[in-house]
Amino acid sequence: MPRPLAVGFLGLRHLHPRSYIPLFQSVGGAAIVAVAEQDDSVRASFVKEFPARAYSDWRELLERERLDLAVIFLPHAECPAAAVECAQRGVHVLVEKPMATNAAGVREMLAAAQQAGVILSTPYVWRYHPVAVEMKKLIQQGVTGPIVGCEGRCAAGRISRYTEGHAAWMLEKAHSGGGPMINLGVHWIDLFRWLLEDEVVEAIGKNVRANPQYDIEDNSLAILTFSRGAVLALDISYTVPESYPSGRDLYLALRGRKGVLSWSPSFEGVKERLFVCSDTSGQSQNVDFDLPQHAGYAGLMGHRFLTELVQSLRSGAPPAITGQDGLKALEVVEAIYQSADGGRSVRL
Repeated sequence: MPRPLAVGFLGLRHLHPRSYIPLFQSVGGAAIVAVAEQDDSVRASFVKEFPARAYSDWRELLERERLDLAVIFLPHAECPAAAVECAQRGVHVLVEKPMATNAAGVREMLAAAQQAGVILSTPYVWRYHPVAVEMKKLIQQGVTGPIVGCEGRCAAGRISRYTEGHAAWMLEKAHSGGGPMINLGVHWIDLFRWLLEDEVVEAIGKNVRANPQYDIEDNSLAILTFSRGAVLALDISYTVPESYPSGRDLYLALRGRKGVLSWSPSFEGVKERLFVCSDTSGQSQNVDFDLPQHAGYAGLMGHRFLTELVQSLRSGAPPAITGQDGLKALEVVEAIYQSADGGRSVRL
């Protein structure tokens, strides 16, 4: 058997490092050997629960450890420097989305990864959901006809979860790049790019600040036009009532000239329902999905994403989701923010 891939976590003041542990355990073939975090209490708490060699500086970790893969959970503004350093040392890189505060940072990563010949990926896990896979298949089969309009809603979690989760930097624009659109909206932007197999060419954005103590938006709304004419309305938000089920309000819909697909995801649930209405069949129906339970970030989606990534690392084949996908999503976010600031549409 080949030796396990040596994995290092760079940064722990993030909501996801702990939930990645079950993913690596379920995938197999990889072992988390070291972590780096400058906050002493966060670092000590993590390694007490998940034993690994611990460093206060990620640069020292890279100097002393021989990693195959670095998983970067640093504040978004710090991700490019760490990813470039990893690539220059021949270490493959998985960067938590959105990868950077701006597209320029992702371009730096891409250049370094290409020059070093290492894999650069980011976890846009929604592509791996069985319902999303079915939606894409139905579109390709012509069930909807040409897509005209789309809707995406992602309101996830109270803003306090970042302060309670040792990730208060998420609420500071200099470190995060913005609010829910750059942190959550990139998921839906990537998913609709993948579903439509098309790119955004124009963005109109509007941001709303409900918490004046922070310099990020609480709600971000956008109208995105794709090159083949489909228009996507996005509603991305941190403002979810505490009483809302699961703390998330998620929804996707695609409307074509012949049919409609709509889905309200439950994120890590084991039962999902896709509504399909099409003139080609002359009927409407609900398609139910019974999914296996998986522990860890994003459940089944996260498991499938990481399984494929580890296979890519073993074989040298490009991963399904590359740094280029991360760049495309972030370029759209930048255009949305530029539009919101300037009060005009922005061409990509």
